[in-house]
Amino acid sequence: MQNCNPVMIPAEGSMKQDDSTTQKSVDATLFRQMVGCLRFVCHSRPELAYSTRVISRHMANPNQAHMTVAKKIMRYLKGTLSYGILFPNQRKEEKLQLVRYSDSDWCGDKEDRRSTSRYTFFISGAPISWSSKNQEVVALSTCEAEYIAACNAACQGLWLTSLLAELKCGEGMKIELKVDLNQP
Repeated sequence: MQNCNPVMIPAEGSMKQDDSTTQKSVDATLFRQMVGCLRFVCHSRPELAYSTRVISRHMANPNQAHMTVAKKIMRYLKGTLSYGILFPNQRKEEKLQLVRYSDSDWCGDKEDRRSTSRYTFFISGAPISWSSKNQEVVALSTCEAEYIAACNAACQGLWLTSLLAELKCGEGMKIELKVDLNQP
């Protein structure tokens, strides 16, 4: 994949692979190695988490469609080598601020109708914790999906504040909560 043509989108928003037996099977070991590498890269490139999660579901029996998606993600990495998480250089003493963003999509997974909760925590502009996962229950409305996502993020926020207090670098720090900023 070193000489591949780069792309600017890791995967389509609604990736649905065909699991039928008409697809040609591929080398499962190679596919697992590719997925393992992508899962490692997700630590510094969180935008790959969704597409990597989708293809990870098919590690037991990968076919040509799954390999095509994995290769497209690799092509995206080739085109975006300069992307990644950057931590700001703080030379002056400033008060640490913990900001949390959370969002969800209602019935995002068309197979089981579950919504996806997402959150990101920033300290002074640097991302320190993020998550994107299916909700454990089926939300009956967009409001309920957003509430579940906000509650999951609030639990993570409480844990982060206790961790920072234990490290003695954020005692009494308040969390700024920003929920679903795209809504009017």
